[in-house]
Amino acid sequence: MPNPIIATKFYIPAPGPRTVIRRRLTERLSKGLHRRLSLISAPAGYGKTTLVSEWLTDCGRPAVWLSLEPGDNDFTRFITYMIFALQTITDHIGEGVLAVLQSPQPEPAESILTALLNELQNIPDPFILVLDDYHEASSEGIDNALSFLIDHLPKQMHLVLTTREDPSLSLPRLRARDQLTELRAADLRFTLNEAEVFFNHVMDLDLSTEHIAGFQSRIEGWAAGLRLAAISIEEDHDADRLLQSYSGNHLYVLDYLAEEILQRQPMAVQDFLLQTSLLDRMCGSLCDDLMLNSEVSGKEMLLDLTRKNLFIIPLDTERRWYRYHQLFADILRRLLQEHADRSRIRDLHTRASIWYEGNGYEIEALHHAVEAGDIARSSLLLQGNGMPLHLRGASRIALKWLESLPAEELDARPELGVFYGSALLITGRPTEVEQKLRAAEAVLDGRVLDAGITDLIGLIAATRAAVASLLLTGNRAVADSNLHAAEAAMQASELEDKTDELIGLIMPASNAAGRGTGGIDEVIAQSRRALACLRPDNLPVRTASAWMLGVACQQQGNYTEAYEAYHEVIMNCGKIGHQLMAVMAFIGLAQMRAAEGRPDLAAEHYQEALKLAGALPHPAVAEAQSGLEQMRRILENGRMKGSGTEPLSERETEVLELIAKGLSNQEIAEKLYIALDTVKGHNRRIFEKLHVQRRTEAIARARELNLLTNSPKPH
Repeated sequence: MPNPIIATKFYIPAPGPRTVIRRRLTERLSKGLHRRLSLISAPAGYGKTTLVSEWLTDCGRPAVWLSLEPGDNDFTRFITYMIFALQTITDHIGEGVLAVLQSPQPEPAESILTALLNELQNIPDPFILVLDDYHEASSEGIDNALSFLIDHLPKQMHLVLTTREDPSLSLPRLRARDQLTELRAADLRFTLNEAEVFFNHVMDLDLSTEHIAGFQSRIEGWAAGLRLAAISIEEDHDADRLLQSYSGNHLYVLDYLAEEILQRQPMAVQDFLLQTSLLDRMCGSLCDDLMLNSEVSGKEMLLDLTRKNLFIIPLDTERRWYRYHQLFADILRRLLQEHADRSRIRDLHTRASIWYEGNGYEIEALHHAVEAGDIARSSLLLQGNGMPLHLRGASRIALKWLESLPAEELDARPELGVFYGSALLITGRPTEVEQKLRAAEAVLDGRVLDAGITDLIGLIAATRAAVASLLLTGNRAVADSNLHAAEAAMQASELEDKTDELIGLIMPASNAAGRGTGGIDEVIAQSRRALACLRPDNLPVRTASAWMLGVACQQQGNYTEAYEAYHEVIMNCGKIGHQLMAVMAFIGLAQMRAAEGRPDLAAEHYQEALKLAGALPHPAVAEAQSGLEQMRRILENGRMKGSGTEPLSERETEVLELIAKGLSNQEIAEKLYIALDTVKGHNRRIFEKLHVQRRTEAIARARELNLLTNSPKPH
């Protein structure tokens, strides 16, 4: 089960009551809408997000908002969230792409982006897409994806990036083509007039022109510094004293003002700010669980902090979820480390972990359990109720934690050693996998084989099958070289999760001609063992194992076992929604039927693949279409006609036999592993060829023509 989508990432922050409307900047953004990209690039605290949210309220175009954060630098996660953001203004867009992204057999990035762009082209009205805090997601893979999107952006779409660092895009080329609007730190600095409006009209401080000019000069128009200064002046009304201390490095000034603000808050507020600072997001009930026995509920405290404008940002229109300004949160966390003992901080992380687990956010629960140093709880959470979290997007967190554990902890918990090996594979380090798996096996040896241990043995086998798929050669020396080469190829990517790269390396090796059989035998043996040991409900790992078994058996020419493996893939995919894997299984079935000289059955499987694939942007669709056309040509060339009665195909004869046995259309579909609509199509063709209109007439006509097995001859 995928981790829940965080809907607050799509919420456009509403300009607060204490906001200066900066017309000179919003007008520049509006005038640049004919260009492809607006880039707002400046250090933290320059008001980038606030400016864009101000502009969107009056720009006259619908807008899509996506707030980015650490972890969004994974291509699958980035595109998934972008599609969900786009669905806030146009329903159902990108659903085919989402199906590919969630499949164990992902498509190349360019194909996925092309499919998404084709759908964006069909949106009739102009709109804006804002990627807020892009620096949090920036990586080579994401930058390349964004460059491709910008180069092919539909004319009705305008892209906005807010970022602390310039992205690795071809900005000079965009400038030369007049496709870029830029706002930099120099543009975002508050002018003297804007500072006066802020201090005296928005904050109602009634400062002198001299004081305003002094703050403006020392702060250099830095929006966060102005706001911190204003809050501090509100508290003690001593602008002179504050002005004298407002100098030096901006970060030191920010530290000083944050401490000044905290010291002026009631102790209950100070405790709340410090103890909730370790949360990336907070809501009332989560804060209640952290604080315990607080006189004021978490919800009321959050509302009060919002009213005080104490650097807390609402993340939804219902005012349920909030976050602290990033700089304020950093300072609060540093103060928490300085003033709270380690046991208290561990307790806070543990409480957060328990809340997240209880509310379905398992990866966040694991993060806080790891921060708490709770090995037992982290181990239990990582197991993920039978589907380990490192297989569901937590590979980076899991591997970092596993690497930190002493050997005695791994020995005490063999499941961690198994997950360790699996996580190494997913993060692109296959050369280290076998050592961890053997260490885990040594600990498991002699233990009672209960369901949990047996399932771990199955995961070990599935992991080894994947590694073996990288080594499909009979030469062990070459195999080792290939493994190192595969690892080097995967490590060339900056993404934490290397699943896409892993599959890309496995599949060509599995399908390549001229390979030795040693590697294939290993894939088959380990896949069989995995399927024998894995729990029946561990469908994602079973499906992957069945797929590797089917491909290897097909390559070896063992069609009987390949058929069984592919049928398990198809059945499992119907339960877990792995659309592409089922498509590939149908293609495998078609290829084998064609090799057996059964073009009619091959054509049927290709048709099933195409029907299931729909609009999936994947080369498999073209392969299925090509295969279907080839099978149709073979059938056409070999078609035989008698005296006005066209012969039935072998599959049509099979369907007719089952009709004669009294099976319903649904029962025929289940027996032959085909769709109900396909059965109905066979019925129509059978009736047409036999010149009948009903089942009873078809059976009678078939017996007359002696088309049924053991059919009594007519007298």
